[in-house]
Amino acid sequence: LTKTKQAVETLKKLGCGEELQRLIKSRKIRPGKGKMRNRRYVMRRGPLVVYAEDKGIVKAFRNIPGVQTADVMKLNLLTLAPGGHFGRFLIWTESAFKMLSKMYGTLKSGAPMKRGYTLPRAQMENADVARIINSTEVQSVLRPKMEPPKKAPMKRNPLKNAEVMAKLNPYAPEKKALERKRREKGSAEQKEMEAKVKARKAASKEYNKKQKRGPDTFYKTLMKAFEAKAKAAKKDEAEGEEEAEEE
Repeated sequence: LTKTKQAVETLKKLGCGEELQRLIKSRKIRPGKGKMRNRRYVMRRGPLVVYAEDKGIVKAFRNIPGVQTADVMKLNLLTLAPGGHFGRFLIWTESAFKMLSKMYGTLKSGAPMKRGYTLPRAQMENADVARIINSTEVQSVLRPKMEPPKKAPMKRNPLKNAEVMAKLNPYAPEKKALERKRREKGSAEQKEMEAKVKARKAASKEYNKKQKRGPDTFYKTLMKAFEAKAKAAKKDEAEGEEEAEEE
């Protein structure tokens, strides 16, 4: 292939006609400032033609939108999976496909073009791990499932945690809200509390006037009896000392 016309016909014979139309329609103006930096348009990636010998293939496919070419000796991951998305449409030439066996070899023989290289062999013949684990052969050998240790719940202080206090004392939130209203100036709860305080102080004053009459209180009258006995005892001691001096 040396002409673009021949390359287009070859692609259409391979069933790539719809793919080529999709690539032509995908040409759009790039968003952002890149349109002012010689990269005005963006287009989706199409088939990748891999060849071993360039006998006019690059020249034939270079003018087809979205189609790229690559040498089998210089394959790049970015061209095989652009943007990290696997599954690009690859078209191999016969010589390029035969070159792969020389480059990488087979599982039985080594690679002729790479010294000491062998293809990586799969560690598992059956990759369905879930099926293997759930099989009766494996499950019959395994030990029974262990239950995780029970963790003790963290104890919380009801004096610091409102939720725990509400569980212990359902009236606690209402009481807290009432105390908050009592601290608000001009509220009905504050006026009610001030009235109760005044009434309590007035009742305390009346009680003190009736019950606490200075020297007539119960404690002071009780202590007067002990004072009289103490004075009599001192008087008897003084008389005894005088008599002893006269003798």
